[in-house]
Amino acid sequence: MTQPLPAAVDLADMTWPPPPYRAPDPAVTDEHGIRHFDGVTYATTPGFRPRLLDVRVPAGEGPFPVVIWIHGGGWLDGDRRYPPPTVPVELLHGAVLEAGLALVSIDYRHSLEAPFPAQLHDVKAAIRYVRKFAAALGLDGDRIGVWGESAGGHLAALAGLVGPDSPEAEALEGAHGVGSGETGVLAVVDWYGVSDLVALADHPMPAMPGGTDFPDPYEALLGGSEAERPALARVASPITYARGPGLPPFLLIHGTHDGLVPYSQSEQLAGALAQSGGAVTLRPVEGADHIFLGSPDIVAIVGESVAFLAEHLAAGS
Repeated sequence: MTQPLPAAVDLADMTWPPPPYRAPDPAVTDEHGIRHFDGVTYATTPGFRPRLLDVRVPAGEGPFPVVIWIHGGGWLDGDRRYPPPTVPVELLHGAVLEAGLALVSIDYRHSLEAPFPAQLHDVKAAIRYVRKFAAALGLDGDRIGVWGESAGGHLAALAGLVGPDSPEAEALEGAHGVGSGETGVLAVVDWYGVSDLVALADHPMPAMPGGTDFPDPYEALLGGSEAERPALARVASPITYARGPGLPPFLLIHGTHDGLVPYSQSEQLAGALAQSGGAVTLRPVEGADHIFLGSPDIVAIVGESVAFLAEHLAAGS
């Protein structure tokens, strides 16, 4: 006798090829009233791991403005669940939620899975997904900001600068996941991100501990031949698109002694944004290395970042 399918089985999950994204399952609410949506598939591509996101929604009545967190890792590594080791996850999540903002943390394809612009395509797909399912998630799809660190800062800057109306949109918007829709954002926080890959071509990479054999992150990101790489670097550089009008406000925070991504990278982007009439704040962290190593006050850095996002996303209104 044929047994009926369990009630929890969704026939859409049994189709082939797999759907380009999946609707979120119901939230799990914790003892503090925070709603959790974990491991949501926002985009799929045959041959690649599904791209996942996690959502944290504050207790209370929404819909809530959204901060999309983009992890670092040289485009080669990293995980949506873990901020840099200098920033406790409880601090990051707690500060965002206490400000009345929802947090969406995303994974994206690493550069040895697919070169640029795959990473930006995934960020754009995540923004489209949030907008499509905003009501189900308790989010305000009209109030989205992006916040990234290192490689994620680079991608956050690009997400803020490259919109559907940009001349480059056809190549850089992508059509993964929710294949079309608005991807503009209202604010960008960029922690020590790369802004000009052309200028970094001659910057020596720090030696890895113990002589670890680690791929060159810039070559892995760009792909292509050595002759093609300068042109690819320009396409992948936020500074290429720092032209107004209509750019979202930017907060750039960068350690002045960063040995991996020089502080001058944020200075260049800040200068280009200001020249285009954009609103930009550049905050040096004196004496700090990459991931703010050496800074005595990570709490203040997180607090300033969250306050900037809350102001420009009009949290609480």
